[in-house]
Amino acid sequence: MSSQNIYILGIESSCDDTAASVIHNGRILSNVVANQNIHAEYGGVVPELASRAHQQNIVPVVDQALKKANITKESLNAIAFTRGPGLMGSLLVGTSFAKSMAYGLNIPLIDVNHMQGHILAHFIDEEGFSKPPFPFLAMTISGGHTQIIKVNDYFDMTVIGETIDDAVGEAYDKSGKILGLGYPAGPEIDKRAQLGNPKAFQFTKPKVAGLDFSFSGLKTAILYFIQKQTKANPQFIEENLNDICASIQFTIIGILIDKLKMATKGTGIKHIAIGGGVSANSGIRKALKDGEQKFGWTTYVPKFEFTTDNAAMIAIVGYLKYLDKDFAKQDIMASARLKI
Repeated sequence: MSSQNIYILGIESSCDDTAASVIHNGRILSNVVANQNIHAEYGGVVPELASRAHQQNIVPVVDQALKKANITKESLNAIAFTRGPGLMGSLLVGTSFAKSMAYGLNIPLIDVNHMQGHILAHFIDEEGFSKPPFPFLAMTISGGHTQIIKVNDYFDMTVIGETIDDAVGEAYDKSGKILGLGYPAGPEIDKRAQLGNPKAFQFTKPKVAGLDFSFSGLKTAILYFIQKQTKANPQFIEENLNDICASIQFTIIGILIDKLKMATKGTGIKHIAIGGGVSANSGIRKALKDGEQKFGWTTYVPKFEFTTDNAAMIAIVGYLKYLDKDFAKQDIMASARLKI
């Protein structure tokens, strides 16, 4: 790492959270996030509402990030922003702002892949958190992605398994909708799962070859199960909600762990890092830790605030790219389906 004083502003606007963060030589000085609660009324993110909220939030969020870091914009060495993947309207707000600010300050512009951000969040200097050694396996689990990635170096990554339909976050949200829970449903299912019996009800795991995932079949199985049970007993959900949530979570965790076991066997790599919003799930975190005893893994879970969409992870990627002098041009465009 560099001995210079390098300040990077990171901007994240890929979905429904507007975030800005300042990093100094690998250590986060500020990490500000503005949430958009309006989407809960619609049971999911409404892209047009998200992009409008980003336009309202981005200036105050960046201003707060600079103030909390106790620096002025003139101290910045570069501006990093999420280029993709994500919602196009949301990405355009962050991209346009970052390009304009970098141009106005005459400093480098750095584009960041959102998914690489989730993985490289593990390299933020944070007391009490160790960094995975190369090579390692990363599992990114969020509302839009479920992937297993072989990470050979900071920017040498290969996707070796991914979902062919729904992501794991969608599996939680769609299951929650079936059960009448709010959006996002993942945290509520996780909370209730801790109070229920994970083996009360059995759901079949989808059979998908190799390291790829599928969650749409599980959602359908849960739907048919609930329809059948509530037809016989209209109070079934109310009377068994904790057990249902525990059983759903047990099945989802089983799918993830089975694929990780296969990946470690196939690659010989036993260092496993997770990232993405669903990595905040307590059941998944526990299952990974249990894997250390059962399978000889060494697992890495980022600090909670760096798991969901945040700008700190964009800032650390920006910092690493800055050291490599890997800068973007002013004509760079946002990409909704950007690949690793």
